[in-house]
Amino acid sequence: MSMSTTHAPSPVSARPRIVIVGCGFGGLEAARALADADVDITVVDRTNHHLFQPLLYQVATAGLASPAISAPIRRLFREQRNVTSLLGEVVDIDTQGQAVLLQTGESLPYDHLVVAAGATHSYFGRDEWAAHAPGIKTLADATEVRRRILMAYEEAERIHDPVQREALLTFVVIGGGPTGVEMAGTLAEISRRTLPGEFRHFEPSHAHVLLLEGGSRVLQAMPPELSRRAEEQLKALGVDVRTGAKVTHIDEQGLEVETASPAEGAAAAGEAGARYTIRSKTVIWAAGVAASPLGRILQRHTGCETDRAGRVTVEADLSLPGHPEVWVIGDLAAARSHHGNEPPKPVPGVSPAAKQMGRHAAANLRRRLQGQATLPFHYRDYGNLATIGRNSAVVDLTSPVGPIRFSGWTAWLFWLVAHIYFLIGFRNRLMVLFDWASAYWSSQRYARIIANNEPHRSRAARAPDQPPAAPPPGEA
Repeated sequence: MSMSTTHAPSPVSARPRIVIVGCGFGGLEAARALADADVDITVVDRTNHHLFQPLLYQVATAGLASPAISAPIRRLFREQRNVTSLLGEVVDIDTQGQAVLLQTGESLPYDHLVVAAGATHSYFGRDEWAAHAPGIKTLADATEVRRRILMAYEEAERIHDPVQREALLTFVVIGGGPTGVEMAGTLAEISRRTLPGEFRHFEPSHAHVLLLEGGSRVLQAMPPELSRRAEEQLKALGVDVRTGAKVTHIDEQGLEVETASPAEGAAAAGEAGARYTIRSKTVIWAAGVAASPLGRILQRHTGCETDRAGRVTVEADLSLPGHPEVWVIGDLAAARSHHGNEPPKPVPGVSPAAKQMGRHAAANLRRRLQGQATLPFHYRDYGNLATIGRNSAVVDLTSPVGPIRFSGWTAWLFWLVAHIYFLIGFRNRLMVLFDWASAYWSSQRYARIIANNEPHRSRAARAPDQPPAAPPPGEA
């Protein structure tokens, strides 16, 4: 693709031009870390808001409204005078001419580039599944999933055929990582605590929530003991947890599952054999992710390596091999953590890692501008946590004295405090705290709004050329 000669408006300056693609956790931290630098920064994002993705599932399950977990990008940089924010989608990167091409045809010249474009869903080469099993990566995705969940209950009120109603009241979550576990637990709570008494022709608590995991246990990034506790807590909520379950087909009627344990799968499904069908009108994908297509674009232009998920292999300092002026961070980077004489370790695709990479890339960029040597990236792993439902969570913390692991009510309280703390802005923290307190005491979810009864095609459904990717460890 040839680069356009049309340039987006930018201040006339002799200062170094920094372009940051993406204002997620990594891009935001990189820009903030350069607040006092003598540079001109342009932040480009295809949305006008920063999104706190760890709580996106709560928008999908009507626990929070969209503004509670998002913040306008322009507001975030209102006081940072060296930042210009542009709403636009990057479609190409000219690494030789050092310019970024936008979908509008405009190009942004740069002296240094930070690519923090994140990731999207991966259906492992079966992109046609996206229409029937949407994932949750954007606010549009979350509102579509919320629509499907709420409409399933609304249609069940009108349907008297028991087979059709059962399909409407069967909710399937594919993938037993943190998102899948949190989604399944919340769906069970909705049916058993939020909706009872609101319908006249069926009992919402009879809804069937299934969590399908291709591996041997849920939350495989956590120690086996915490995985076991999480599964126990899910089952206590009424979630049907099925491990060793590989999804082989998804359509508008439901899905087909191949199980490594025929006895378990057959017993759960009431059928014989290693394959069985689940009739469901609401299937949610939480299994795989793929890096932004910009990873493939960088590969095409520079010959850099990418992994199965499309993530770019970066140097120890997070720069692009052969292009010290380009930095790749966050979910787009196949980065490694370097610490002393220890062998480098892969960096997980989690928000704390993206934040740390953003700050480290900014620090190395400063070093490069000053003619100093850059430093290798070291990821500080503070642990993992996941909530299962009301008063239930699991926490695995890293400390100087060794791992600290606990579950139950104290873990749930810790999860609440941690997420409120890391939200962007006082207003968002206050909104989330109020909504959670209200939901805790009333069991109600006041964001149960269906703005549009018509289905919305998710971004994943509009991208059939998305490359297949490897699933995160432990996901189906």
